[in-house]
Amino acid sequence: MINRRQFIKIALITPVALTLDGAQIQGKNDIPMKEAAYYRKIDEKQKKVWCQLCPRGCILSNGELGFCRARKNIDGKLYALGYAQPCALHVDPIEKKPFFNVLPKTLSFSIASAGCNLRCKYCQNWQISQVSPMETTNKYSPPQDIVNAAIKSGSRSIAYTYTEPTNFFEYMLDVAKAAKSKGILNVQHSNGYINPAPLKELCQYLDAVNIDLKGFTNSFYNSLCSAELDPVLETIKTIKASGVWVEITNLVIPGHNDDLNVISKMCAWVKTSVGADVPVHFSRFYPMYRLTGVPPTPVSTLEKAREAGLAAGLHYVYIGNVPGHPGENTYCPHCKKIVIKRSGYNILENNVKNGKCPHCSEKIGGIWAA
Repeated sequence: MINRRQFIKIALITPVALTLDGAQIQGKNDIPMKEAAYYRKIDEKQKKVWCQLCPRGCILSNGELGFCRARKNIDGKLYALGYAQPCALHVDPIEKKPFFNVLPKTLSFSIASAGCNLRCKYCQNWQISQVSPMETTNKYSPPQDIVNAAIKSGSRSIAYTYTEPTNFFEYMLDVAKAAKSKGILNVQHSNGYINPAPLKELCQYLDAVNIDLKGFTNSFYNSLCSAELDPVLETIKTIKASGVWVEITNLVIPGHNDDLNVISKMCAWVKTSVGADVPVHFSRFYPMYRLTGVPPTPVSTLEKAREAGLAAGLHYVYIGNVPGHPGENTYCPHCKKIVIKRSGYNILENNVKNGKCPHCSEKIGGIWAA
């Protein structure tokens, strides 16, 4: 679990203090703001705009921030406040995202800008997800600087993570384009709350996405995340149909989304809708943010969830946030032998050979070479 002190580990450029002055972000270098993509002007006289990036569809009057706090109507134009203004820069093992079937034991240069279009009551990174880019300490970092830093760090991928990458869509897209031209993979950890058109554009440059499927009922999404389930399910299907590798994380919260019948239905949906090779991570909850009165998830609950996933026919079902548990390992879906042995983020053995099981030559789903 990342903590706030770990966020700024690599300084690319001198910090820039953010203030708004007309259509510019004023810092030491008077950085111009980036006009947002995917919005419409709906009332020229009153300068209203309609954001079409995510399912919320915020209609904003002049001077208003979107629900995500990362987009603002300034004089009838919508601007992306977090463009080139990451508040988090860190080199992580890719297993931390988590990606268990993507380039094991490699580094991922991880970035985030402040804001989120959900309001999860248990967010572990709420200090930067539940605020605006105007409220965080940022490093002015143009796309090419991120790519150069990733190369210098020895990272094989750039991860858009920590907050919700959708809220810094324009920045992520430009970094991803620059990264792809240098042979660096683009990976994303997202809540999946994005409209189809921007998602399809983004998928042209993404290599892998881990979606937080936070629950499998609308009541859970409504009460704990201020969102809806269906757009997330559509996102998962769109990513899969685009040919991008997809993994799913489900944080199991006692008393809220730990009903095994619902978990079984979720696993059946995954197999039917996107296939048995899509890894599902059942992750242990720890009290956080506004959900501090709920105890950590019993390991036995996670084990039952994993059993439900395997019973549904899923090939790669993992237990997360329980270092050293056998459920962290990758098993061949045919011969059931361990092909990748883990302890936390550490890879103890990686026996995948050319994307196949060394014991029976069964294909192991994932990305094994860049």
